[in-house]
Formats: sequence, C-alpha cells, structure tokens
Amino acid sequence: MSMKVNTRQVDGVTILDLSGRITLGEGSVTLRDTIRDLISKGQKKILLNLAEISYLDSSGLGELVTAYTTTKNAGGEMKLLNLTKKVQDLLQITKLYTVFDVKDDETSAVSSFSN
Repeated sequence: MSMKVNTRQVDGVTILDLSGRITLGEGSVTLRDTIRDLISKGQKKILLNLAEISYLDSSGLGELVTAYTTTKNAGGEMKLLNLTKKVQDLLQITKLYTVFDVKDDETSAVSSFSN
C-alpha cells in the first residue's frame, strides 16, 4: 500500500492528511513533491497529519526531516499532528521528537502557527 495525500486548508494552514506508508520509493517521493509544490505556491504553513500512517521506515523518517528543512529554509513552518504510537516511538528513539513541533489536537495545532 502506497502513501496517499489529501490536502486541505484551515485558517491559512495547509493540512496534509497522509495515509499508508512513508517508505523508500513512492511514499517518500510523494511527500517530497507535495512539500516542494506547496512551497513553490507560497504556502508555508504546513501541518502533516500522520494519524493514518501505518509504517515509517528510515528513508521515510529522512523525508520528514527533508520536508521540515525545506519548509524552514523557505521561511515557513512545518508541524506534525496525530502521531501513531509507532511513529512517536521512532521519533523519540532517534531524538527527532525534540526537532519537530508535535501536536495532538488539530485546532490548537492550526492556531499555533505564527501569523
């Protein structure tokens, strides 16, 4: 099962509802292309909803870091929402939990972006 992306806007924040697997190959390329496309359109407040992500491998994790860096370098913000237990554990093991701004509630996540 490959990764699917559903994009929606809430109060000027672009929310990407991701589902499936972020792995080497298709899933990570899809994420990379989506982030680059949003930034090229000037959408720099990005919230990744990971509630439906069933699996994340090391290249998927690398892709999250790349997406974060790309967004930050473009003067934007990227935050993570609704991590599954597996993804949360992975971020804590790799010490990336402190790098990403992780939220559990969509409303507070959207309002946490700077204006």
